[in-house]
Amino acid sequence: MPLLPMPGSPAASWATYRARLKAVFHGADPRVCAAFWLFGLINNVLYVIILSAALDLVGPAVPKGVVLLCDVIPSFLTKLCAPYFIHKIPYSLRILICVALSACGMFVIALTPPLQDSRTIAIKMCGVMLASLSSGGGELSFLSLTHYYGHFALAAWGSGTGGAGLIGAGAYALATNTLHIDPRTSLLVFAFLPLIMVFSFFVVLPLGPLRAGVAKNGGYEAIDTAEDDNDETEQEEEQNGLLSSSTHSSAAPAKAALHSFKANLLRARSLFFPYMLPLLLVYIAEYTINQGVAPTLLFPLASSPFTHYRSFYSTYQTIYQVGVFISRSSTPFIRIHHLYTPSFLQIANLLILSLHAMFDFIPSYYIVCAFIFWEGLLGGLVYVSTFAEITDNVPKEDSGV
Repeated sequence: MPLLPMPGSPAASWATYRARLKAVFHGADPRVCAAFWLFGLINNVLYVIILSAALDLVGPAVPKGVVLLCDVIPSFLTKLCAPYFIHKIPYSLRILICVALSACGMFVIALTPPLQDSRTIAIKMCGVMLASLSSGGGELSFLSLTHYYGHFALAAWGSGTGGAGLIGAGAYALATNTLHIDPRTSLLVFAFLPLIMVFSFFVVLPLGPLRAGVAKNGGYEAIDTAEDDNDETEQEEEQNGLLSSSTHSSAAPAKAALHSFKANLLRARSLFFPYMLPLLLVYIAEYTINQGVAPTLLFPLASSPFTHYRSFYSTYQTIYQVGVFISRSSTPFIRIHHLYTPSFLQIANLLILSLHAMFDFIPSYYIVCAFIFWEGLLGGLVYVSTFAEITDNVPKEDSGV
């Protein structure tokens, strides 16, 4: 991949930059990029809107971590379990299911009476969990779909997910604070956003590569899990020839399911240390910083640009989302192959900010802002680089996405 020249170098000129940029984006289909950018944006924007509305959903007496857990755990469990069966579901049906789940979740949240008793909050959290299920299933489906459309699809998806943080938080703040629209009406309007995914898939995205890939792979049949074990494959084929026997016909499905489960566990183990663990470390560090440490990073109002202490946290989150958006949009220009390096840097970020929260040794609010921006850059970079590495180095049948 051609790199852009350093500013000020002899090779740096506008003509050179234009030529290099043209080379970088050579072969990019605008419809593919637009569709996947919208996929990334809409699939993640409701997650951000729900977190932005946490105070309005549960009131000041209930910890906002309740909303975070309901917004994260169902999505996490979906990503953990769905790879074992989701390949049997056509993409068009997956899109419709995700849209239905997210829209229903938002309608449940918005139409529940604005009370703060335990029953009402529980109903709202059920809506949050429906939207979370949709987000997890959507991420699996769209990342899997990038295999048919190449690196630019993955880059556009990553950029869209980064933009979701900025647009989601900004849209809710604009609606409720600037336009003075009540939270219920705002959430009802946002409930129609998932329809954009339907439009993007069936209208914007060219479906030719997907149809060709599905036809080449024999449709949505289960992937052969014994391709590297010729002896077992031959033995199973011989056994399949005897399925006319009632004994074999009842035992074969159970044996095949067990064999498939063991093979999937082996594949997951092979992906864990090179790809999943560094991404997990980054997520743990980010959630700890954003939900546990950042609310405590306060400075005297006289030495800050704010008049209220509540402005610190919202500003930190905006700066973080800017960093995420920039790094998740960087795939065509920057690729890292050693995923543990930024993961350990993120852990160092967590340690420094945690120590400052306890001992107050960072002299300026603006230095903390730089750390928060750096946190967003590292988190977004590991996210897109992990899936880019999987796309490049792991066969599709082994990737789980």
